[in-house]
This record gives sequence, structure tokens and C-alpha cells, in this order.
Amino acid sequence: MDKNVSAREAAVLIVQKVLRENAYSNIALRRGLEQSSLSRVDKSLVTEIVNGTLKNLIKIDWIASQFIKIKQNKLDKQIQDIIRTGIYQIMYLDRIPDSAVCNESANLARKLGNEGAVKFVNGVLRNISRSKDSIKYPDKEKEPVQFLSVFYSHPEWIVKKWLEDYGYDFTEQLLAANNEVPHFTIRANRLKTDRESLKQILRQEEIEYSDGLYNEEALYIKGTSSIEEKQSFKDGLYQIQDESSMLIGHVLDPKPGELIIDACSAPGGKATHAAELMGNNGIIIARDIHKHKLELIQQSCRRLGIDIVKTQLFNAKDLDESLVDRADRVLLDAPCSGLGVLRRKPDLRWKKSPDNFSELSELQLEILHTVARYVKPQGVLVYSTCTINKSENIDVIERFLEENREFYLEDLTGLVPANLESGTKSKGYIEIFPHIHGIDGFFIARLRRR
Repeated sequence: MDKNVSAREAAVLIVQKVLRENAYSNIALRRGLEQSSLSRVDKSLVTEIVNGTLKNLIKIDWIASQFIKIKQNKLDKQIQDIIRTGIYQIMYLDRIPDSAVCNESANLARKLGNEGAVKFVNGVLRNISRSKDSIKYPDKEKEPVQFLSVFYSHPEWIVKKWLEDYGYDFTEQLLAANNEVPHFTIRANRLKTDRESLKQILRQEEIEYSDGLYNEEALYIKGTSSIEEKQSFKDGLYQIQDESSMLIGHVLDPKPGELIIDACSAPGGKATHAAELMGNNGIIIARDIHKHKLELIQQSCRRLGIDIVKTQLFNAKDLDESLVDRADRVLLDAPCSGLGVLRRKPDLRWKKSPDNFSELSELQLEILHTVARYVKPQGVLVYSTCTINKSENIDVIERFLEENREFYLEDLTGLVPANLESGTKSKGYIEIFPHIHGIDGFFIARLRRR
């Protein structure tokens, strides 16, 4: 990307990377912003346009189809993405005049497309601007699946699945929550500081903050475009981690001196949290199948001042005979569909398919049976996913317990915050939903070996 690129051009180019080259939105966005010389304000605008366009893609294309006679797949790809980002700004960014959006988009069409596309882009966006309050959507009563899919911009297969699992009202609220901007959350590193002391440092760095909802080490922050550049981050005073993920550490409840196995550890947020909860006393074996991801864990440990995490390149499906019956606690944050983090990774809704659900649940069960072998008698096994999908969550646990009578679900009362609404705490698991809890969607179960 050209260093001197404008904000709107940067947004279009990043959207293209995600939609046309299958790049991950968070990685493409970070790299694109790093390569540019944009101001902090412009970087925020790029982030908003990229994430907003990706989140609302189905709705945006629905709107476009009512004003463009050419089929979407016949449009020039760059022109299509200029129109998409323009529609997002017109429909959602009230602070930017529609006329400015139309003019900037036309200029982009001239630069990235051709002179003939300029009038086309300008005409389409101006027509949408004039008609944006009268756009019609699928009939909510006659076509509920299509309405929810279009209006909240989720693939129909996700809508159908959640309707089957949770019903209409619950699903609509969940879909709406997935389009909200999530908190940017950090975890105070208790090895070096505490939340109150960290607040004073953040104030000095002019970073806005507020307390998290559930975890005593959680802070929500804003007002910075690159937290990694702050001295407080470099000094290892905190780790970036959502509150849902922090809850896993408290459910695991590791103790100083114990042997912990984190079977699918990367990028290491849960392993480093466990180390902090243990006072950096004990051993944590953190495994993953990707070497470069293990290097990320090592970097975090050095920054946070942790030396008890031992990274290992290892496939969790394989059994390590040397660790059978040895671990005090085992964490399996299983590979999953990721449907609980759609608000944070909007491109996942276009990259996932219903076809791999049965394969995923079989893989999860296979790994669960394997890592359970490492748990010593009376030891703890925690299973978690960042998805909202019963077939990957409680269904896997129930199948595991049917096939392995040595384990049972253990009451979570006292291990999760009292203010976290859940009717299943006493049953040994919790389901977390963005529209109910305000944090990423997760599933966490705690099992004890007899």
C-alpha cells in the first residue's frame, strides 16, 4: 500500500484484501495502517469503514442491488468495493456529509477505475443518499430468515441454525449485538501491577479507560490507535485479552506449583493469564501446531515477565505417553467455528461454512479424549470454545461424559463472577452471549476426574 494513501482509498484496498485475497480482516487492517502515514483520526476512520463494511456486507449488497441494474458479479471488483464502502458511510456515518462521500468515492473511481466509472459511482451513491430512508427490506413476517439475514447481514445458514437453537427473539438480539463495536480490553498483569495502579499509568499516557464488567484485572480502553507502541505495553503491565477469555483462567483456577497443560495454546493469552494467577510458580506446557504462533507466546512471556511457560510444537490429537496421569489441570481451548467472535472478526461470517460443523465436533471430541488422559486423579479438565453452537459445545461435553465415566461436570459457583448471568453455573458450564453479557461469545465447561 502507498504510504501516502488517503483514508478512504486505504479502506477500499483493505476490504479488497479481505474479500478478494482471503486475508484476515484484523491482520490486513493492522498491516495496512502500519504501511500508511495516516493520522490517528484517519486511521480510526479506516478501521470504522473496513469493519463496518465487512459487518454489513449482505445489507449493503441488498441496497446496491436496488439501484444497480448490472448483476453484482458483473461489476468491476474495485468499483464494487468503492460503492460498498460508500454505501456504508451513507447509511451509518452521520457525521460525514453524504455529498462528501459521493465526491470522494467518485474521485476513487477515477483513480482506481476509469473515467467512465466516475459518473456511475457518483450517480448510484447520490440516488441511495436521496432514498436511504425509504429502502425496503424482505418481509419480516413472510420471510423471517431472509429478513434477519439481510437486515443484520449474517449468512442465512447461521440465521437458520440459531433460530433452531434459540428462537426468533433471542436470535435477532444476538445478530444485532454482533454488529456492535466490541470493547478493546486489556488484562492487568498482576505480576507487575494491579488495576488501580495501572489506571494511573494509563492516565499519564492519555489513554481513556473504564473498569471491565466481570474480571478484577480487566479494563476497557480507547483513545489510542496502536496500544503496542505505548511504554506501558512494552513494559508488560498488561495483555490484550477479552473478558470471556479471562473467565477461562478463573474457571481453570490454577494453583502455585502445579503442572498445567494448555493443549491448543496460541496465541497464549490463557497460558500467560494462568501463569499470573499462579504467581509465576509451577510449570505450564503450552502447545500448538504452528511454530510461528509459539514464538508469539514466547514474546508475550518475555514482555510480561513470565518464565514458567514452556512452549512445545505438538499436535493435540496425538497422545504424549510421558504426560499421562501427570497434569494437575488441563485446558483445551478447542479449534472451533468462531461464531462467538463475529463482532470482533466480521470477515469470519463470510469465510465459514455449515459443511465443517460435523467435522469440527468430531475433531473436538477426539482431542478432548486425548488430553483427558493427561489429567491425574482428582485433577481438572477445562474445555472451552469461542463459538455459539451447541453441537461444538455442550453436545461435545455430553458425548465425552457418556464415553468417559471417569469425569464429571463440576459446579462453577464461586469460580465465575456472581454478576455473570447464567442458569447453568451449578451444572458445570456457562454459555456466554454478546447480547446478554456484553463480551465475546464463549462456552466454558469444567470437569473433574474421579
